[in-house]
Amino acid sequence: MDTTVTTVDWQPLSVETVADWAELTNLLAVVDGTEEFYDADALAEELREPGLDPRLDTIGAWRDGTLVGFGQLRVSFGLVDGRARAEIYGGVRPDQRRQGLGTVLMDRMEARARELAGQRHPGVPVLLRVAGGIEGASVRPMLERRGYAVVRYYHEMARPIPGVLPPEPELPVRRYSAELAELVRLAHNDAFSTHWGSIPMTAEQWQNMLASRTFRPDCSFVSLDDAGEVQAYVLVCQWVAGEAWVQLVGTRQRARGAGLARACLAAAVRAMAEQGYASAGLGVDSQNSSGAGALYASLGFGVQRVIAHYAREEPAR
Repeated sequence: MDTTVTTVDWQPLSVETVADWAELTNLLAVVDGTEEFYDADALAEELREPGLDPRLDTIGAWRDGTLVGFGQLRVSFGLVDGRARAEIYGGVRPDQRRQGLGTVLMDRMEARARELAGQRHPGVPVLLRVAGGIEGASVRPMLERRGYAVVRYYHEMARPIPGVLPPEPELPVRRYSAELAELVRLAHNDAFSTHWGSIPMTAEQWQNMLASRTFRPDCSFVSLDDAGEVQAYVLVCQWVAGEAWVQLVGTRQRARGAGLARACLAAAVRAMAEQGYASAGLGVDSQNSSGAGALYASLGFGVQRVIAHYAREEPAR
């Protein structure tokens, strides 16, 4: 290991250091071509997520007062195919790479993942997952040396706003409102019950997401049946000024094929135009079997980049 690693001050991330974290995150979004931008307030919210202990589940590497690397961990409350899912996030400043920082960050996050997964889900295997960026990303060789392999590719799609707006939905939809929160959660868990790697959202996790400053209810829409049950929904967020992000799109299993998600998304795009957004984006599993990619393309979304997701399974302990 390069001796420069020993000159680093390792400390957990905190609300006092979110400005440094945001600066590094946004630098990496440009340099690595992911376009995943976050402001300090959004990152501060992440530190308050249910089940996350910043003192144990995050780490920052400072050199001469500058944050040069970070790691962050989330371990699922539920199981995926009998395994605990541990998602590791992080990055190293470009001018500090190839000095062993990434290795130390991964060592620490993997160890914490095994510990926390063992506490939440004793006696089950652990699935470690890490984003591998776009083709040619410098993180990929390191992940592969550590035994990770690509398990999925995600397409990030975007469209200009207003662009060519979809027509007014012919099917009835309504704008999201707070009293629909639990009904939408139930619809979401049903909709995603057959999606690869999906875990049902708890009421606490769902409320935390909807309480986020990034959530945009004025651009989010749902479709209800005659009994008032949510059948389809589109939830929109905003992390970057002028850019809407379609966070979730779903249709209950029994309601698929009726065009309800299309109607909700069309209404959302039209609302984005009314709100003055310049663009909208979303992400979709390249192997999604529900036809989501074709739906998004038909509403003007085009693939902007392809992100690889890596995973490594560890046996139960």
